[in-house]
Amino acid sequence: MNIESVNVGLPREIEWQGKKIRTAFHKQPALLPLTLAPHQLEGDAQADLRIHGGPDKAAYAYPVEHRAFWCQKLERDSLAPGAFGENFSVRGLLETEVCLGDRYRFGAALVEVSQPRLPCIKMAASFRREDLPHIFRRSGRSGFYLRVLEAGPVAAGDPIERTHRPDHGFTIHRLVRAFFTRDPDWDEVEQALQLPDLPDEWGNPLRRRAEKRR
Repeated sequence: MNIESVNVGLPREIEWQGKKIRTAFHKQPALLPLTLAPHQLEGDAQADLRIHGGPDKAAYAYPVEHRAFWCQKLERDSLAPGAFGENFSVRGLLETEVCLGDRYRFGAALVEVSQPRLPCIKMAASFRREDLPHIFRRSGRSGFYLRVLEAGPVAAGDPIERTHRPDHGFTIHRLVRAFFTRDPDWDEVEQALQLPDLPDEWGNPLRRRAEKRR
């Protein structure tokens, strides 16, 4: 497991469907090591701190293994590092294997997996594809946010080492499946609701869904 690329970007305005949208979705690979701090990665910023950034979304990681899938879906020959707004383009950390609450050494920093990503209109605007957030949600290829437990420098090529796995073993993929599947496995939904530190933006909709069924 390793970091293929460390990507950063600052907010800028783009036009989409007749409106101006401020977004920091567009990221570029960094050439030098950067410090991963508790609230964000050095040189990076977020356009809307209500839904991005902060201690539970200090950085976003996305598996490079998904590029072939997206090249086919988007009819592109290639996708650059940071194409999905990720700070870390990572290899060997798939959503089917990464668990909520996993802890990893990213370079010298210690991070914890906090939640999957919920796509928004800024993804659609950046790719000029209105249907992309829907495709992204249904694909199960969500990537995952990180909280920073120990700050430290990170760089492309740094190894990734898992240091802790919680007993529940509930993967990011299972959480996304429970959240977005029209007729989910309700036992899996109930298991998701028992997860410690389940974020409200995931737990509250799941809870309402489960209560309606009961």
